[in-house]
Amino acid sequence: MRVGLILLAGGKGTRMGMTVPKQYYSLAGQPVALHSLEVFEEIFKINQIVIVADPEFHHLFPGRVFAAPGIRRQDSVWNGLQMIDPSIEYICIHDAARPFITVELVENLLNEALKVGAAAAAVPLKFSVKQADSSGKVIKSLDRSEIWEIQTPQVVRKDLLMHGFKLAYDQDLTVTDDVGLVELFDHPVQLVRGSYQNLKITTKEDIQIAELYANGL
Repeated sequence: MRVGLILLAGGKGTRMGMTVPKQYYSLAGQPVALHSLEVFEEIFKINQIVIVADPEFHHLFPGRVFAAPGIRRQDSVWNGLQMIDPSIEYICIHDAARPFITVELVENLLNEALKVGAAAAAVPLKFSVKQADSSGKVIKSLDRSEIWEIQTPQVVRKDLLMHGFKLAYDQDLTVTDDVGLVELFDHPVQLVRGSYQNLKITTKEDIQIAELYANGL
């Protein structure tokens, strides 16, 4: 099993209103993006790492292979794929703005992807969920026991990912996460229990929570 990691670190983070994108905010003494990168570096099954980042931040990842960010998430992943060695069989994709992953989670994902072809970290939804119309009126309550919040990392066999990209571009489709590409042709995706601590830093409130986590609180 030869695995290539695409670390997505090219977002602008405009919603944060900060001077640097969220994935480069200093958390516990180093940029957010480096926290998850250090975890991936511990996993021997990962044979190649590609960083999707703007050139102004390349200095934070010395000696790495880089790809340019795209307009959409899937464009950034596609750009990363172009830099992946042909011998790589599985692609692991992670949002650099999620600093609190673990070696155990990544290895569980790799094991499940080896069995099924595609796997994604996820957690069961904790709150009640309702479907509403465009005016905000409730249509029905949804069974939250069947609803999961999807996270990263996500791992997909490379040939399946490439097939999904072909369908997406041929039909001008946009997906919101990486396993969504293989869902386009109904390939099964295995959810792997992640952690509620595996938050994606998106708002200033997330930064405050992340600082608590980083300090062991």
